[in-house]
Amino acid sequence: MVPVLTFDYSHYEDLSYREFSRYVERYLLLHEAPTIDALRFKLGKSWASGDIQVWIKAAEKRSLRELVIKIDASTRTKYPVKLPKSLSRCFKTLVTLELRNAVLVDDEASSVSFPSLRKLSLELMKYPGDVFVAKLLSSCPLLEDLVVELCSSDNVSVFSVSMLHLKSLVLETSGHISEGEAHGFVIDAPSLEYLKIDDDWDGFCVIENNMNKIVKASVFTTRPYTEQLLCSLSSAKRLVLCFQTSKNLCHVGSVFHCLKHLQICTCETEWLSLLMRMLNNSPNLRYLKLYMRCIKSELRPSWSEPSSVPEFLVTRLETFEWDGVEFILKNGFCLKKVIIKPIPTSRKKLEMSTELAFLPRSSPACRNIYD
Repeated sequence: MVPVLTFDYSHYEDLSYREFSRYVERYLLLHEAPTIDALRFKLGKSWASGDIQVWIKAAEKRSLRELVIKIDASTRTKYPVKLPKSLSRCFKTLVTLELRNAVLVDDEASSVSFPSLRKLSLELMKYPGDVFVAKLLSSCPLLEDLVVELCSSDNVSVFSVSMLHLKSLVLETSGHISEGEAHGFVIDAPSLEYLKIDDDWDGFCVIENNMNKIVKASVFTTRPYTEQLLCSLSSAKRLVLCFQTSKNLCHVGSVFHCLKHLQICTCETEWLSLLMRMLNNSPNLRYLKLYMRCIKSELRPSWSEPSSVPEFLVTRLETFEWDGVEFILKNGFCLKKVIIKPIPTSRKKLEMSTELAFLPRSSPACRNIYD
């Protein structure tokens, strides 16, 4: 059996830092298996790059396919994790590489190649700069799955993702940046099928080419200009959206013909504008959910019934989740169920059921579900 080796420092708390380091080194050197499928390190505090290099070097001739180095995010690495030239042979077989809370150092005298890498995760990392990020990603010609969590000390202004075969992309930001700092994403991934952006930095996001293969996307952002981003998702079947502003959301000609499942966050004050824009441009929508991702103290906008009924509501909508349902019930001819969350108390449920029973509804098959 091809082994999976995991060294989690939290399971060896009775050992000192030096004792744990020597234990890992001896174990890898004495391990007799000709191949190692996965080598995973979970470290609870700062470790010298020399230790990590020794551990990986001991496994470099074992046709390693997965390498994971995760350092506790509550601490910061005191020494950079370096990728030495001798590791290039090991990297040629890697399919999965996951790094967390470490520092990458550029070695200009050597080139690192990941010809087989298909999954890359970079969380809370620090880089030499924007150019290094481009160099690192360009060394992964077959990459399909990329996860990036940026932090305020990452030393990157523009994180550029230009990858021909990338299918899944997750971009997140963590912490706070100084006012006026320029930060942003540039995405050029024509084969992308899944996109998640969770970003509360006031920066930019540029889509350089069409992403007409997108199937599912989740976007949570405080960025003021989201028109290009939203329009690039017009081929999606499932969308989860949380935008701080509805300004410049999407030009009138953009229609989400494939969209069947839509979730919109109501925590921002302009969510109604986003909702109506999406309803009018999504003729095949069948599932609609309105939810609150976070609770805010600001007054929420009141619901005002639109002058016209979106076509999808009359002909296609089957499932709707929300706490204000009168307009939907009255016009949702194809509705099959209405899901009400959270589960109310028995008394409240009775009051709610009574109130809903007197609301006019166009679909006799529609039933209420308390989840």
